[in-house]
Amino acid sequence: MTLAQPAASRAAEILSRPAVINGLTVPNRIVMAPMTRMFSPGGVPGEDVLSYYARRAASGVGLIVTEGTYVGHPSAGQSDRVPRFHGEEQLAGWAKVAEAVHAAGGTIVPQLWHIGMVREQGQQPFPDAPAIGPSGLRIGADEPTGRAMTRQDLDDVIAAFAEAAADAERIGFDGVEIHGAHGYLVDQFLWAGTNRRTDAYGGDPVARTVFAAEIVAAVRERVSPTFPVIFRYSQWKQEAYDARLAETPQELEAILAPLAAAGVDAFHASTRRYWIPEFDGSDLNLAGWTKKLTGLPTITVGSVGLDGEFIRAFVGEGSATKGFDDLLDALERDEFDLVAVGRALLQDPQWAAKVLEGRVDELKPYDAASLRTLS
Repeated sequence: MTLAQPAASRAAEILSRPAVINGLTVPNRIVMAPMTRMFSPGGVPGEDVLSYYARRAASGVGLIVTEGTYVGHPSAGQSDRVPRFHGEEQLAGWAKVAEAVHAAGGTIVPQLWHIGMVREQGQQPFPDAPAIGPSGLRIGADEPTGRAMTRQDLDDVIAAFAEAAADAERIGFDGVEIHGAHGYLVDQFLWAGTNRRTDAYGGDPVARTVFAAEIVAAVRERVSPTFPVIFRYSQWKQEAYDARLAETPQELEAILAPLAAAGVDAFHASTRRYWIPEFDGSDLNLAGWTKKLTGLPTITVGSVGLDGEFIRAFVGEGSATKGFDDLLDALERDEFDLVAVGRALLQDPQWAAKVLEGRVDELKPYDAASLRTLS
């Protein structure tokens, strides 16, 4: 990302504005996107995890969304190095992380996660915890490779999300984000490709939102009225980049309205490229349409802060890109409210401070080869 000095000053001014999500005031518009790290042996976040998040809060990130954390359900996840958001030792570690982020001037929410039918790389399911999903289908599969969820399964998973949210508030977090994106369990219900159910949890787009809405409602019931509940969703899936929940704004509204009614305070609309219009006939991206349809605060995300060379390598030589000014224009028009930054913040922990202080000439370009040494 290259900016001339006037543009750098404008970026600092616009991104420095605070934002409000329910009872939480975020000190600026920069969000750290959730990025899986697998640095928590036994699911326990240690001092290195604390330092990782506190360092970015101290460098100006307004809101940190943690890496995905498994809720307390046997099939929630398979990796022994992904952090849990349940268990005495695990929650004690997270409480220290939240305290350190607050001491550094930031705010933080955990991303609550259940992988469902997605098999994580290099891992096998626990023998006593079969893979479960709405119809037992993995993305792209025609035959079940797992078990379709029973009524008891549904109740247990809903309760696990609600318990994790209550724990988050109890140990000092500023809100929670429910991971409903990228082909994981909640998204598996939202998408027709993996939800073939014929009961109340399957069928048309509204019926496919029932499970997600019940999770939101259960979370909302267990936390304070002003405690923010964020819902992350996407059209694309990890194993199907061209997948879509909705082909029109009307179809998207049918999905989002039940979630908003259930108690979502903000939507985190995940795209691979933030500058791509979501529907024909409008320049609005997914976050822009989400705010227009729901009236709720939204977070945009998707290759923010990455330079053109990386974008071309990541999405193809023919991919059109837009400058950072377009992102600032959309923020000024209130098309969305906050901007999540992923890889750029991973590469350069001081990315936010440099942008907020107009020091964009000091930004480090993203280099995937160097990630093993970053913290």
